[in-house]
Parts: sequence; C-alpha cells; structure tokens
Amino acid sequence: MARSYNVVDADAHVLEPADLWLKYLEDKYRRDAPQMLHDASGAEMFRVEEGNIVQFGKTIPTGFAAVGGIGMREGVKPEGTSYFDGKPGGFDPHKRIPDMDAEGIDCTFLYPSLGLYMGGIRNPALAAATCTAYNRWLADYCSLYPERLFGVAMVPMQTVEGAVKEIEFAAQKLGMKAGFIRPNPSAHRFLHHPENDPIWRACEANDFAIAVHTASSNVGMSVLGDDRFGTPTGTAYAVKHATTHTLEMMAAVTSFVMCGVCDRFPELRVGFMEAGGGWVAGWLDRMDRHFDDKCMNDTRLSMRPSDIFRRQCFISFEPVEGTLPLLADYIGRSNILWATDYPHSDGYTDAPGMIRRMKMPADLEKTIFSAGAKRLYAMKG
Repeated sequence: MARSYNVVDADAHVLEPADLWLKYLEDKYRRDAPQMLHDASGAEMFRVEEGNIVQFGKTIPTGFAAVGGIGMREGVKPEGTSYFDGKPGGFDPHKRIPDMDAEGIDCTFLYPSLGLYMGGIRNPALAAATCTAYNRWLADYCSLYPERLFGVAMVPMQTVEGAVKEIEFAAQKLGMKAGFIRPNPSAHRFLHHPENDPIWRACEANDFAIAVHTASSNVGMSVLGDDRFGTPTGTAYAVKHATTHTLEMMAAVTSFVMCGVCDRFPELRVGFMEAGGGWVAGWLDRMDRHFDDKCMNDTRLSMRPSDIFRRQCFISFEPVEGTLPLLADYIGRSNILWATDYPHSDGYTDAPGMIRRMKMPADLEKTIFSAGAKRLYAMKG
C-alpha cells in the first residue's frame, strides 16, 4: 500500500558528518576537501576552501553547536559549543525518524547545513565535485528510509555547465526531485541572467524543481543589505538575519517572476525558502502594479506577475507567522509551504502543532500541510 503524505515538512536539514567530503570526494580533490578545523584558540571553524572560512563564535556565543541546536529559540541551550554537540537526528537518520513521528510528520525534504556555504567556493571544478560528493552521501542517508526522507540536491552555480550536469546526475542517477541554490549572484551572474537559461531548461527536462535557500554566513558572496545591516556595521545579529534573508529572497522572486525566468520556462517549479512568507503578498501586489500601469510596463511578460507566481512558485511560511491564515487564499493555498528547519537553532519544535493552534478552517489546514509541497516536489501519495 502506498504511503499517504498528509503532513510534509518542506525544509529540514541534515548535519553532515566530519568525513563526508574526505570520504565521498574524488581522490584528486581530497586535499582541498571542505572540513571542520580549529583556529589557534581551539575554536571550531569550517573551511569551505582555502581562504574561505565560516566561524560562528564571534556572533553566536554557542558557536557551531547552534547549527544543530534546535530548541535554542525557546531558550534551551546546547550542552556544548561543538558542531558535533548538535541534535543526534541531524546526523543519524535512525534517530531522526522518532523525532518526526513525535510531531506527526509523514516525510521531510532535506537540505544541507555546512553545505549551505558551498556557493562561496571559487574553484568551479572543486565546487562541482563537492556537490556531487554531497549528493551521493545524501542519497545514501535517505536510502535508509526512502518513504520518509527525501534529499534536495546541491547545485553548483559557479558554472552553467556544472549546474546542468549536476541536475542531470541528481535527477537521473539519484532519483532526486529538486535541487537548491543560493539567492546570491554566482560568478557575477544574477539568477535571471540569460546565461543561466540552460539550467532552467534542464530543470524542465528532468521534472526537477529549484529551491532558493539562503544561509547566515556567506563566505565572500555578495548579500543585499549586508553593507547596512551586517555585523561589522555594529548592528545585532538578529537585525542582519531579519533583513538580509528577506531582501535576498525578495530579489530572487523578482528574478524568477518579474525578470521573466518563469515566463520563459512555464514548466519550471521554484520554491523560496528560509525567509518567511507573509511579505510576498505585498511584493506580488507591487509587481502587478508595475505590470498593469501602461506607463510602467516594459517587462514583456505574458501575464501578471502574481499569476505567474501562482502557476509555478511556492513560498515557505514559518509556523509563527500569524498572517498565514489571512493570506493563504490571496497567495494561493497550494503555493504555500511550511517547514521545521530541524535541527537548526532557529528551527521549530512541534511546527505542525503550532500551525494547528492557528485554528484555521479544516480544509485550509489540510491543504497547507501538504498540497504545496506535493506540487513543488512532484510527490505522489
């Protein structure tokens, strides 16, 4: 009997083991493999590549433990400061499943943690090899519970050719239904740059969705708002996180919708993750206004931006957003996703329960729990 998927977590994360890239990379790249290291003071740092370092201790007192520190948003501190003190279910699929069962989650789509920073790798060949290694490892991780755990592939945007090759590999060899990219420009190409068109064409050809997912550290990548709200300017980390994530995702929606990517590739499915969802209603209004005004519209789009969005785009709400019941019908019930962000420190324990406590009509709640994810990820069941 086929499994039913009534409660689908659209965005959770794995915690990559220390030896992932040392074990799965081709031999010629292992010397440069991404790995956890320690600085002179003994603090953990993650080397993405030579000269590209992620270090959390200066902005987050709990250091790398925050990566797997779910519960911290409620004030629960991790037992240590090491990345390896993170939630066991992030590392071990056998320990993840009981956590899912406790919250009534039927299945989850898995994104990286350390791998969120691979978009900053400057060496295109290393970037491509790193993504292939991660995707092979993720397929192995998910294979232990193939009806519950679904991997979202890492796509190397450093080159168009590398991205296309990895999409084809992930879809055709690993059976994955989606890949993630960062919203930031890659190799000076914005998402809507015409040179990226072969990437979206490959997605259409392989029935492969794209999920745009941001991260807290950007290892040299340009970030909207970082000049004004980045921690070196003296603002709090909370200010940076609140602003840069959303500004980058607003730009990504603009690239795919108003700049014509989705209009040129009408079978492409795109999800916007990790930046909340309530803001998108006003953003669609503003894009529509500039499409409708005859003195403004030089977009060459075939239809209103909001109609393009409802046809093929999806937005992930956080389970604390009180606007969700108010905006669902306006945005499109089956265009909405929700996520636990497990096991990250800003993730949500009992996210399904938080959504239920919004007291939405039963039919709306049922749709939000699974319909959007099923459309984005082309699920059956």
